[in-house]
This record gives sequence, C-alpha cells and structure tokens, in this order.
Amino acid sequence: MDENVDDPISEDDWGAAIAEQEKAEAAAAEKLAAPPSAAVFKEFSAKGSGTETHNDIDFILDIPVQLTVELGRTKIAIKNLLQLAQGSVVELDGLAGEPMDVLVNGCLIAQGEVVVVNDKFGIRLTDIVTPAERIRKLNK
Repeated sequence: MDENVDDPISEDDWGAAIAEQEKAEAAAAEKLAAPPSAAVFKEFSAKGSGTETHNDIDFILDIPVQLTVELGRTKIAIKNLLQLAQGSVVELDGLAGEPMDVLVNGCLIAQGEVVVVNDKFGIRLTDIVTPAERIRKLNK
C-alpha cells in the first residue's frame, strides 16, 4: 500500500503550514516589541479643558453627602451611659458661644454659629476650612 495515496497531505504542505505559523508568530512578537503608536494615547492640552471639566463636575452634583453639625464630644464609661434616662444632661467639651464644627462625610469643612429660623435650628457659616488646612489637619 502506498501511504501517499491514503494521506492527501504531503510533507510540503506541512512545511508550508509550519513556515506560515512561524511567520505569524514573528509578526505578533514584533508588534508587541514595537513602541505604541501615538494614536493610542489622547493628547492633553489646555484648549477645551474648561468645558470638559464643567461637564465632569455636572456628573457629581446630585450625589448626596452626609452633613453633620457637631456641638461637642465627650467620653463616658459604659456604666454611666447605662444610667442615662429621659431628662439626663450629658456635658460636652464644647463651650457656649464657641463655633460649631460642620462636617461633610466626617471631614471638617467649616465652622459656624447656631441660629433658629422658624422654630428650626440652623447654622450660619462663619469660617470655611481651606483645602490646604484640611490636608494639614490630616497629616497631624
């Protein structure tokens, strides 16, 4: 029996297929080794950045944050905490007339004084904490 008759693929076909595969692998390796083209990266420039920034800020304007006004703090033992009842007074470290802290998501952003408007408490901001001051306080 002649094996070439039963097998339609000859050694020349296998050699051509292997050569084609090696050629494709070499091209892929060359492509990976080449530096990326400039078209892949977007160029940063000052032109048009003002409108893009404004549009980016619009995305976050509706995100709710937790605003807290802190009158003061204190530490008490659990024994004393369990003895609290209606009408109990807890002494805070804040002094009367001292500015109250205004926190957003736990971060101090301002200080102010308590006001009453239409039988509801509010706060009049008297001092806004600058970003530089916030960073300085974080580093302490």
